[in-house]
Amino acid sequence: MTGSEDDQPDLISDLSDLDFVCHLLADFHDDLRGKIGRFRMLTDLGGQMGPSGTMIFGGHAAYRAWVEARSSFVHGNYMATILLCQGLVEHLLAAYLHAGLMVDDIPDRIQFADTLRRCREREVISDSDVTDLRRMMALRNPLSHFRHLDDSSNLDRRSMSESEPAEDLLRHDAIFSIALAVRMLSMPAFRLG
Repeated sequence: MTGSEDDQPDLISDLSDLDFVCHLLADFHDDLRGKIGRFRMLTDLGGQMGPSGTMIFGGHAAYRAWVEARSSFVHGNYMATILLCQGLVEHLLAAYLHAGLMVDDIPDRIQFADTLRRCREREVISDSDVTDLRRMMALRNPLSHFRHLDDSSNLDRRSMSESEPAEDLLRHDAIFSIALAVRMLSMPAFRLG
């Protein structure tokens, strides 16, 4: 390898820092238009949250899920976007029930289906919200848990059944998930101002 002692490779790789920068710039450039489009979409969706933003119930886990879901979406990490949006909404709604003292008997580990039922009973969310949240859960589960190829929710099976590349399915699912997360964060219970 050529270069000075300051350009010493680490023990794991023989690539220099400059080599890594070149790889990062190439990666950034490869989908630059897509990243800009997804960032623009997030900005447009974020307008629903109101002028003062939103209150994210659920502590650091919910907040980090939101931050990382946005970043994942912009960078085209669609599976991560779906997983993080599901986690965000699950934390957001359960923590809202708990923090708002709307439920005094909330279990320490509440199932998402139970959270949805309780939120619907208290009119925090609508019937259509429940339908969409269950759809997002159905998108997330086969990404988190093994599904046999014969299972209709298996990503490869969906790709074959719908004659659409898996990447396109994931992109559509991620758009749905991030838009739903924004919709939840934009609800009157969470909007500031």
